[in-house]
Amino acid sequence: MISFVRNMSRSVLWVWSILFLLVAGATATEPTYKEGETIFIETGVEAPDRAPTWYASMVAKPYAPSFEMLATQGTQGRYYPYTYPATLKDLVRFHGHDCEGTTHAANAAWVAFKILFPDGIIDRSVLWGISGESPCWSDAVAFLTGARLQYGNLGFFKDKRYSHAIVLYREDTKVAVLATWKEGINNIPGEPVMLPGKITWKPKITMKDVEALKAIVKKAGGKPTPYQVDLMRYQQWMHVNDILERPLEESYQARAIENFKWEEWIDPAKTISKPHERTDTRLKNYPYRSRPIEAPAVGAKP
Repeated sequence: MISFVRNMSRSVLWVWSILFLLVAGATATEPTYKEGETIFIETGVEAPDRAPTWYASMVAKPYAPSFEMLATQGTQGRYYPYTYPATLKDLVRFHGHDCEGTTHAANAAWVAFKILFPDGIIDRSVLWGISGESPCWSDAVAFLTGARLQYGNLGFFKDKRYSHAIVLYREDTKVAVLATWKEGINNIPGEPVMLPGKITWKPKITMKDVEALKAIVKKAGGKPTPYQVDLMRYQQWMHVNDILERPLEESYQARAIENFKWEEWIDPAKTISKPHERTDTRLKNYPYRSRPIEAPAVGAKP
């Protein structure tokens, strides 16, 4: 009964997703699979790592995102029948340190995934991603999507106004989503917010204060005081934890991109001229044997 209700809920989500995409003007095609219809993936079989640590204390906040990731088995295998969880803590380990950039990018991706994967299963075999040049944002996109420069499916924005936004593209449905923060939590001096949403809550630290301090500490050739270096770190920590105290939709926004064309969004100077063919996903839908394995006859070839 529980499985039936779960599958019905997912069917309803797919309907709402298609309606959303039609309204948004995006041209969608059929997905690689439909959970509960053409494939059966079990989710929630492993608890996400939400234990706070000195390098990822924010992971315990009530709205710190968790992602149910779907991958393929080995380098030439089918889809796994289960998802594995990924949290901000996992992303920090991948990136090398915790920072507001990786958290912002992951939060924006979480909002985008609600549109791209209404069943909650994030298929890393069909995702492309675009970010700004910051390694905090590009690492978050690479980690969550599996996109890589060598495959030609990880790009950098041509228009630098989007540097602290992301685009996630699902190649099977041909749907691309632009996601970014809302005005009010943006704290990059001189950079606009590329979607119209604004927050309706009051941050503990004003973005003007953060921007002013960043202009001093991060300025090339600047000579901040030791106190200013410590203060900027503290402000960033407060900023991230403040955001994760409330639903992410209150701080981030996403929209499907009409008539999306990859080459129109990426910087061609930051691509590989001859990308490698990705082979680890080519057999993800391969058929199974028609019968169980039988013991071979004596002298027969396996």
